[in-house]
Amino acid sequence: MAPFSRRQHEPRLAPELDDVPLGRVLRGIAATRGIGPQDLAVAQVERLLRDTEHDWDRRSHRIGVLAHTVPGLARAWREHRPSDPDALVLAAWSELATDPWNALATCRRAAETRPGDPTPWVGALAAVRILGRPTSELAPIWREIHARDPWHREAHLQILGYLSPEEQGSHTALRDFLDDVVAVMPPDAPTSCLPLAAAVRQYHRDLDAGGTRTLGISQYWAQPHTARWLDQALAHWMTTPGRLRHAAAVADLGLLAYALSRAGRMGEAGPVFAAVDGLVTPWPWSYEGDPVECYTRYAGRS
Repeated sequence: MAPFSRRQHEPRLAPELDDVPLGRVLRGIAATRGIGPQDLAVAQVERLLRDTEHDWDRRSHRIGVLAHTVPGLARAWREHRPSDPDALVLAAWSELATDPWNALATCRRAAETRPGDPTPWVGALAAVRILGRPTSELAPIWREIHARDPWHREAHLQILGYLSPEEQGSHTALRDFLDDVVAVMPPDAPTSCLPLAAAVRQYHRDLDAGGTRTLGISQYWAQPHTARWLDQALAHWMTTPGRLRHAAAVADLGLLAYALSRAGRMGEAGPVFAAVDGLVTPWPWSYEGDPVECYTRYAGRS
């Protein structure tokens, strides 16, 4: 395996991606956890979220990471400031996996405290998806998000999961949704990863199915529609420096690097791996085992 360039960092899981202020707060919380009052940590998180102002994409990224990594802090902040919109939405997102009904109720309270913010509605969407609620309950939540941020990345990914055949949808519903979004989506929108994410999920779905569906898997990425998504992502994400500016741009580049690797297009994957610079996300790399090991193996071939 070829060694990494000196200019590249060693691969590592980094939930904050390249969000330097978020990473700094996470490291500060980890360093002081359990050795004193949480007031300082709460103040740092509060300032971090206030700094996003109306950058809803960045706000969603930070809240999602914080909810997953410091749920205890989220609960403590809400107990201390039960009417604070940031405390409410962070607490709601931290409860999604353990108590989605309560998270849904908290998201609605958070939406009332800051009506212009789509983030509580995105949390509500995630709760409805986890609970497997019917489309009639999801549709009004989706309209609230779309009215505030029509290209919200996390919201679109939640819908992608909800409409999958494993959950509440079907292949037809998924295809119709993608066609509708792609037809009007700007190429630099935070949702630009959506077609590629759907293609990778279908690739994994075919691998999991076994039998006849795996017979042609070696040609999956050579099919016209999947090859087109790869070509378009390369053209729009890599030819203009800094074109992708949304909070999870590095995660999307990692997704592209994975897809190019599985397609055997290693020469094209090399510059993408360089742009990712070792910032590994669990998905899609974890599909094949340890995500860092998988990333390292493919990056070394590029």
